[in-house]
Amino acid sequence: EEVSVDDTWARLASDRGAVLIDVRTRAEWAFVGYPDLSSIGKQPLLQEWQGFPDNRVHADFVERLAEALDQAGAPKDAELLFLCRSGGRSLMAARAMTVAGYSRCRNVTHGFEGSLDQQRHRGRQEGWKSRNLPWVQG
Repeated sequence: EEVSVDDTWARLASDRGAVLIDVRTRAEWAFVGYPDLSSIGKQPLLQEWQGFPDNRVHADFVERLAEALDQAGAPKDAELLFLCRSGGRSLMAARAMTVAGYSRCRNVTHGFEGSLDQQRHRGRQEGWKSRNLPWVQG
């Protein structure tokens, strides 16, 4: 299921068990920023889908995320909302976790920054940043 960033925020705020999983790279978190959920008493799980600069998918992604979800107390039927830059990597991660038995995996449409605008900039027309949802610089 695809979920807009506005619906993602609403679901995170209304469902104590819902979890936001940011699958971008450490470099993206540090230099672009990441969602700030502190106003709703949460924090995103930051779990790289693939490395930087090699872009190889982490073979142990499912195991690492399953362990982090277990430590966070999130059961396999918790709503998991996956976010990346524009929605591609997060879709793959959501599918992988669905195969692993997590039943409510959702992809956040347009991700954190969305697609490029006419000036070739991200974060202005789509995504978390463009909707002025809370975020912090990593």
